[in-house]
Amino acid sequence: MNYSEAVQEITEVIPDFENELTKTMPQNSYSVIRTFTERIKNMVRQNDRNVLFKSLQKMDKIYTNGDLALKNAIEGVFIYSLDNFTAFCSGEYRKVIFSHMSKELQQTYSRQIYNHGI
Repeated sequence: MNYSEAVQEITEVIPDFENELTKTMPQNSYSVIRTFTERIKNMVRQNDRNVLFKSLQKMDKIYTNGDLALKNAIEGVFIYSLDNFTAFCSGEYRKVIFSHMSKELQQTYSRQIYNHGI
């Protein structure tokens, strides 16, 4: 899956995503994942759990089936900013968010967080 196919996947959950993305130049794997991560961050803040959980499943699907550029973008943007946008959540809500992520993404998160600065 390349970034164009990822946009189609995300649009299934967030119908106006493609419109929002056209404001971003240039369009590439990083801009797609950055924009999707911003939307997820807003869902977390607004406690929009239904769309949030579907979005996390899409992020997993994109990570699993995506090309190397998408995987790198997810690791460099989404995984890296998870702490930032879950920091002010209750411990329980944070656990619920992480429980909706695949084991692979959770392991990637753990690896990135615990290896940081080593």
